[in-house]
Amino acid sequence: MVIVCILLGLTSVVLGFRLWTQNRALRGAAEQLRALEAQGSGGRVRLAAPNGAAEDLLAEVNRLLALRMEDRTEGRAREKELRRQISNISHDLRTPLTSILGYLQLLEDENLSPEERRAYLEVVRSRSQALQRLITSFYDLSRLEGGEFPLEEAQVDLRGVLAELLASFYQDFTDAGFDMRVELDEHIPAVRADPGGALRVMTNLLRNALDHGQSPMTIRLYEAGERVVSRFTNAAPDLNPEDAQHVFDRFFTSDKMRTGRNTGLGLAIVKTLALRMGGTVDAELVDGNFTIVLTWRKWK
Repeated sequence: MVIVCILLGLTSVVLGFRLWTQNRALRGAAEQLRALEAQGSGGRVRLAAPNGAAEDLLAEVNRLLALRMEDRTEGRAREKELRRQISNISHDLRTPLTSILGYLQLLEDENLSPEERRAYLEVVRSRSQALQRLITSFYDLSRLEGGEFPLEEAQVDLRGVLAELLASFYQDFTDAGFDMRVELDEHIPAVRADPGGALRVMTNLLRNALDHGQSPMTIRLYEAGERVVSRFTNAAPDLNPEDAQHVFDRFFTSDKMRTGRNTGLGLAIVKTLALRMGGTVDAELVDGNFTIVLTWRKWK
């Protein structure tokens, strides 16, 4: 009986010590967790004394901590990107607005000649149109990235679309002194695309070359295997290879390419539309010549 009591006493002491050790370990883990929360940094909570169930719990806690830290990192990155985008939007809207307001102030001068007044009004008109295009681009890109821009697949005559657009842009390129070379292969098969989306892609590419490129310019449309390929090449002596890799980024603003007049929204829309229509898009810079290549799915 005495031996039994001694054994029970020893067992109680061992169990008590083990319980105290586990409680201490759990309190230490809780302190680690509070410290990590206060620091706002990554890390793992560790258990000082072994315990299978508690270690399983801590493994799940550590997994959740890692996920939370990842969310925080991504949140900071999104916040930083949002601030950068707001800054770019503000700059891009402010530039034409400042010009419009400046010329409107000049128009208040009663001593202006009719010729000067017409010239100033023309500047106000062109800047207003540029502002309108910019706001439309902001809106369209937002809808595209949010999946709110409906696209319907149809049979599109890409050669006809491009030929008609080139005719409408002919005077603009002529006035800008562009030496144009156009190679549109005959009997190009129809492509599978949204008619409005295809028109917008081609329009943005021509507008981008006109606003930011230099002569000479070459436009090609040809068949390659199961795809139809369109290539737009223009001189860009001031563009560097690093910039060429980012021209499709939203709000890309390289002064060398953009001359401070616009944002990268036009080409960002080109990429988004091309991918959503099942095509591909790429850019390259070779010997000072900037090329954008798009491939389109044939209609079958």
